[in-house]
Formats: sequence, structure tokens, C-alpha cells
Amino acid sequence: MIKLDRLSFGYSKQKLLFENLSMQLEPGHIYGLLGKNGAGKSSLIRNMAGLLFPLSGTIDINGFIPQKRLPDFLKDIFFIPEEIYLPSVTIDQYVKVLAPFYPRFDHEQFMSHIHQFDIPRKNKLTDMSYGQKKKLITAFALATNTRVLLMDEPTNGLDIPSKSQFRKVVSSALEPDRLILISTHQVRDLDNLIDAVIIIDNNQIMIQHSLEEVAERLHFGTLPSVEFDNRVLYAEQSLRGYKAVFENSDREESRVDLEHLFNAVTKNPDRVRHIFRP
Repeated sequence: MIKLDRLSFGYSKQKLLFENLSMQLEPGHIYGLLGKNGAGKSSLIRNMAGLLFPLSGTIDINGFIPQKRLPDFLKDIFFIPEEIYLPSVTIDQYVKVLAPFYPRFDHEQFMSHIHQFDIPRKNKLTDMSYGQKKKLITAFALATNTRVLLMDEPTNGLDIPSKSQFRKVVSSALEPDRLILISTHQVRDLDNLIDAVIIIDNNQIMIQHSLEEVAERLHFGTLPSVEFDNRVLYAEQSLRGYKAVFENSDREESRVDLEHLFNAVTKNPDRVRHIFRP
């Protein structure tokens, strides 16, 4: 479990990246953390990992304060940063050195992920492409079976087939006692993967709901015209009219479009707050 209570952070007190953030994330879910570049997504995840310290407020992860970096905390959390640097060793050497730090590391699971990602085993890590390095660290992270897995822009550097592999492998690794949080500005990469979404904008959490709850309150569909339709939060023209996000007053079923949801939230924050008020 991750619990933030009135968390504020900035690289100076005069310019805060986020202020008074409060939220609670539960195991058994894959959360997508969305926001514009510079919104503070990476800094928020680094606070959770204990690599940055909040200016005020508290973070509780499985009963631990991250900034203390206690051994029992570190063995049950894994963080994949956006930029990764791997040593000049083979995969087997890498696993031999790092796997013992994670008591639930599963070698068979790791090899299965390596196979799914089509990663050559005998090459040194420094000889791999950036995309292969990203897939390797993802395979290792999933095989640690830590209760908390934090990923910052994990699909950067992946081609389209690799992104599809990524979604398949990550979704298969979710367990009831595991929490996965993925931060990205490439919203489409999380389609068919996450089951809950968090959107940060203007230093605040604009929305934190399951996709099921989002679909209950908003409808994603096509309208012939949006000019005089006051239900519409966001729309863009398509060949068949307008792809739109609008209030779901009739409780009709629709599939959440993450990109359109993000645009609706950032363009109409006040209306979104009203729609999703408790």
C-alpha cells in the first residue's frame, strides 16, 4: 500500500512541483500516473522510492518511511528510472549479483520474461540497444516479485511490437498483493494495461479513479456535432463526426480512451472535479 498525506515537494520552497497531495493506492492494481512533461511525475515517484525527500507531508509504503531506506523497505520495492545505466556484464552475471537482494526473486519467471521479450542472453548489457536494456530491466523488476513496483516512462525507447510485449508481460505479473505504478506522458502505451488512473496537473491530483468508475461518469463516443452540446468536455474532429468525451448522464457503457480522458481533464479541470466529486 502507498499512502501520501498532504505531500509537498519542490527543488526550492519558492517553486513547488506539487503541493498537499493526498492519495492511497492499494495492491492488486496497475495504476497509470499521467501528466504533462514537467508536471512532477518523476519527482513524485522518486519521493516514493526514497530518492528525493518531501518538503512537507508524509509517505507511507507498506508501513515504511521511504526516505529512511531501511533494508526491509528496499527488498520489497523496485524502481525503474526513465534513464537506465547498466554495467558491462552478461545477463547471468547481473542476476547473480543483484537477485540475492530480493528474497522472492524467481529465476524461472525471469527467464520466461527474457524469452517473451526476445532478449539475447549472451551479449553484455552494454552491447544491447536501449530498447533491449529497457526490456531487460523490466524483466528483472517483475521477477523480483516485490510488493511495490514503480516504473518511470518504461516504454521510452521501445518500438511498437515491444510496447505490445510490454503490456502483455506486465499485466501477467500482477498479483493480489502487488501494486504497480507506471508514470508516463505516452498515454496510449497504457491502453489495455492499467485498471486505475491518476492524472496530475497544475500541482494537484485532478483525478484518481478506477477505469470502471471513469466509464460510469464519462462517456467516450462519437457525436455528429458538438457546437451546442454543453455535455462535452473534450472533442476532436474525425471522419465520422467528433470523437468526444462527455458526461455520462444516461449511464451508457463505453471504453475509456486514456488520451481523450487526459485532454478532457486538463482542458476542463473545474467541470471534471465537479463530475468526480465524492
